[in-house]
Amino acid sequence: MSSLKFGTSGLRGLVSDLDGPPAYAWTRGFVGHLERSDQTGSKTVLIGQDLRASSPSIAARAAAAVSDAGWTAVNCGALPTPALAFAALKRDAAALMVTGSHIPEDRNGLKFYSPSGEIDKADEGGIRLAHDDLVPEVREAAHSLSLADLEGGAEAAIEAYMHRYSTFFGSDALKGRRIGIYEQSSVARDILTTILNALGAETVGLRRADSFIPVDTEAHRPEDVALVAKWAEEYGFDAIVSTDGDADRPLVADETGTILRGDVLGMITAKHLGLSSIVTPVTSSSAIEASDFAGEVLRTRVGSPFVIAGMAETARKGGSAIIGFEANGGVLLGSDIERGGRMLEALPTRDAVLPILCSLAEAAGAGKPLSEIVTEMKAGFTAADRLKEVPAEKSAPFLARLVNDHDYTAHLFEPIGVVVSIDDTDGIRTILENGEVIHFRASGNAPELRCYIEAASEPVARDRLAWGLETARRELG
Repeated sequence: MSSLKFGTSGLRGLVSDLDGPPAYAWTRGFVGHLERSDQTGSKTVLIGQDLRASSPSIAARAAAAVSDAGWTAVNCGALPTPALAFAALKRDAAALMVTGSHIPEDRNGLKFYSPSGEIDKADEGGIRLAHDDLVPEVREAAHSLSLADLEGGAEAAIEAYMHRYSTFFGSDALKGRRIGIYEQSSVARDILTTILNALGAETVGLRRADSFIPVDTEAHRPEDVALVAKWAEEYGFDAIVSTDGDADRPLVADETGTILRGDVLGMITAKHLGLSSIVTPVTSSSAIEASDFAGEVLRTRVGSPFVIAGMAETARKGGSAIIGFEANGGVLLGSDIERGGRMLEALPTRDAVLPILCSLAEAAGAGKPLSEIVTEMKAGFTAADRLKEVPAEKSAPFLARLVNDHDYTAHLFEPIGVVVSIDDTDGIRTILENGEVIHFRASGNAPELRCYIEAASEPVARDRLAWGLETARRELG
């Protein structure tokens, strides 16, 4: 059975299941769905990729599928996913990003954009149907095109993306700030350097990698945490920044080397840009509702398609100043912003660069260290981690029992508190009498069970996380 499936953001699975006829067939299904649903735009597909070793081959197979369908394939090379999405919107074009985001290198994926933006769950169903309707000869095709022979779009897409931020924030926004850039295998490593320098910051590149490193901005690898702390002590940076593989999730550490939570980055971004209509999944901190800058807050399931749907719903109901963000730090800009005669256009797809720039600019503008800006957010204390190699057939019965068997759940949580409510919007979010939150959720991208904690202090959050992981491990057998 193939490992390929739609998760929280695109189609993902093992490289061995994707690179070959499946990459061709799923791309033909994507184009076929756009034609069936009258979303053809300019009948052009911009193709981008991250820095995984398998991405060029998969991109070449996707390009062949686009061309064989009678559309124009444009090679945008290695670039951030949000840069590809921004370029596609400008050209009334569809887009396909070859990326596995933060998951290990033996996996990869396809992320799809219609000419109007990132696809939703209904589009995923349509792509699946169009794929399944392909005749055997098409589904089994395995040829590819030389990417070098295609129209090139990398330079224009990257320049437009960098110009978007350098003009809005201005050349003095980060003047006097010294920023470390953890380059690793992020597709945005050079772009980040260029943008930060354009805003007046001094930058230092750190630990550039030739092979892919699966940086997860929500469940940090211990080696990344140690590296960032070491660099902060050694260099005296004002901040250290990075992204995941395709640059739609940020990593930001303050001057002490403490890595900021993704939802805190989202909160800082909303405050810095003056955006009060917030759409965010249930995994983000409940402190958002208590903040002094949030107006309407809409909670969704985890995944950018759900956040995008929530932003669209907010707009339909007359909402304005709309922003979406996830606990992984990716920010989706739902409204145009004008400030000092400069415009930042809406870009409703997950982006790492915007929250990086907003957090740095908020601290620089206030003349404060980044750690103080975080303290002012009053975002509480959280912790998160995951159990790896937990397939859905093991996690699903455990989660179902938590929500359906109240006696079981009460007994399970008895060592740490009394359960007062359960939210099953996405996974099982259990709220205790003392206000603590223990949230179990199966990952949509990999065979993992994630655990999220909210508590009154950092030590308690760590303790509850250890309890949650050990309890789940025991119950899963």
